[in-house]
Amino acid sequence: MKTGQIHVSTENIFPIIKKFLYSDHEIFLRELVSNAVDASQKLKVLASTGEYKGELGELKVEVLLDKDAKTLTIRDNGIGMTAEEIDKYINQIAFSGAEEFVKQYEGKEGAESIIGHFGLGFYSAFMVAEKVQIRTLSRHEGSQAVQWESNGSPEYTLTEIEKESRGTDIVLFINEESIEFLEKARIQGILDKYCKFLPIPVFFGTKVEYIDSPEGEKDEDGKVKRVSVDIPNQVNNPKPAWTSAPVDLKEEDYNSFYRELYPMSFEDPLFHIHLNVDYPFNLTGILYFPKIKENVEVQRNKINLYSNQVFITDSVAEIVPEFLTLLHGVIDSPDIPLNVSRSYLQSDGNVKKISAHITKKVADKLAEMFKKDRADFEAKWDDLKIFVEYGMLSDEKFAEKAKSFALIKNSEGKYLTIEEFKEQIAPLQTNKDGKVVALYTHSVEEHFSFVKQAKDRGFQVAIIDGPLASHWISLIEQTVENFSFARVDADALDQLIQKEGELPAKLNEEQQTSLKPLFESAVDSQKFKVEFKSMSETDAPIIVTQPEFIRRMMEQQRNGGGGFFGAFPETYNLVVNANHQKVGELLDLSDDSEKTTKVKQLTDLALLAQGMLKGEELNKFIERSISFV
Repeated sequence: MKTGQIHVSTENIFPIIKKFLYSDHEIFLRELVSNAVDASQKLKVLASTGEYKGELGELKVEVLLDKDAKTLTIRDNGIGMTAEEIDKYINQIAFSGAEEFVKQYEGKEGAESIIGHFGLGFYSAFMVAEKVQIRTLSRHEGSQAVQWESNGSPEYTLTEIEKESRGTDIVLFINEESIEFLEKARIQGILDKYCKFLPIPVFFGTKVEYIDSPEGEKDEDGKVKRVSVDIPNQVNNPKPAWTSAPVDLKEEDYNSFYRELYPMSFEDPLFHIHLNVDYPFNLTGILYFPKIKENVEVQRNKINLYSNQVFITDSVAEIVPEFLTLLHGVIDSPDIPLNVSRSYLQSDGNVKKISAHITKKVADKLAEMFKKDRADFEAKWDDLKIFVEYGMLSDEKFAEKAKSFALIKNSEGKYLTIEEFKEQIAPLQTNKDGKVVALYTHSVEEHFSFVKQAKDRGFQVAIIDGPLASHWISLIEQTVENFSFARVDADALDQLIQKEGELPAKLNEEQQTSLKPLFESAVDSQKFKVEFKSMSETDAPIIVTQPEFIRRMMEQQRNGGGGFFGAFPETYNLVVNANHQKVGELLDLSDDSEKTTKVKQLTDLALLAQGMLKGEELNKFIERSISFV
């Protein structure tokens, strides 16, 4: 038996490892299983180069739980280690065997998929174990099996043992503070989280499967009975879809993998993007476009980051631009730098290049879909819209590309690009300053009378809704020349699209001044500003509007923006049509009571049209209307 001291720079290294090496202690199992997978992968590489001439057998990793003995064992039948290799790779902390192996066999098939690059993964075992054993037999013919043991201090023992099969057992004697890791469900959960797609089969315990009775027993209906059997529980899919070439996958394969990633999702994604890059960096993965609901926050953290099929994190903000975090799927790259615990991404040039590449791939995919099958793209647009708007608002390069495929739906249900819409409305909706004014609504039903009035004049009305509408409108106004938006209820049509020469008013200044107090008394003066405007005789006698600027600021305030300007009061304009017959008739009434009643009725009709007449005022309006019948 040999005894010795692990080569470390300070005797305090193990307490540091125990407490601080990893932010979450459950990571130990990912590290140890990953090491076991590495050992199997290395053996495959050696066999492919002819350096290992023995039988590979069925390469696999087993996780064995013995609650009574308080042990957790990670077993592989990979390359194993000699006593000299244990001394080199285990007793010298931070010397990474995986890293040395990759360098030595660079370019050989499979070598690039070796996971470990840090040299400290094994020592994560001491975060949860009071004692750790390594029982190993090397792949070299005639090797002597050995056992390495340490209790978490720099001292270790190395003894010769009997072991029949090639490979390594890492035996963890779980400490009292970590007994949670002796629970089957806890271990299964960790394996499901981190090891779901490791490239070598990983087994943990057994599971029940139902099969036809081997004896052919039949039930009362004469059908062969189904009986339960225990079978080995394989926790991983070693060949996930993203590791295959796109040409080898069909649409159903992508949808099936989506359900494997998100078993609780009941909707298929809209479409996918298969990433497959080997220069200037290695990047594979599949990104899915889900049907995005109104609440964008619900959609986040659905992209999982892997490194050589080992799960790293679902927080990918450093790699994926913010708006792309609305996508779902998997990114796998060995070129994304990680710190020693593999738990946090580090910002560097590669990460930025990968981020830019993913953005470009997404924009190119959308542009390709639009050109290839516009009808299908339009059918998906209502689900895509919020994603594209978010992307345009948060990424300039994406916004520039998206201008060619971002769509505006008009009140007739027709979809047009921004330029197409601008060109179509320009002949009638260009104002006296040469600016094209796009009328829009967030709801045709809510603004029915305004939309109808605009359409009767030959104007087009766009439907622009959703939580990002006001921000997106502002962006388009800033980036498209001589183009602005005005909500259809923001003012009288002739004021929204002002032409040369003003429409003359039938009521003169004196008449307007005499009527104004009547309308002011009919509404809350703190909330409504009364003004007379020269409008078409066919327009409504009174309309309630809210200035475009104020309404946009209020909307942005509600959506978390616009705070710089302070809180905007909820104010409206009560616009009286100086050319409407009903308004002119008020001047001929001598009975003040009758005049007041008619003004109140006209005012309430305008409020009702905007859905602003409620409670007691609505009840009074109904009673008053009945008396007019």
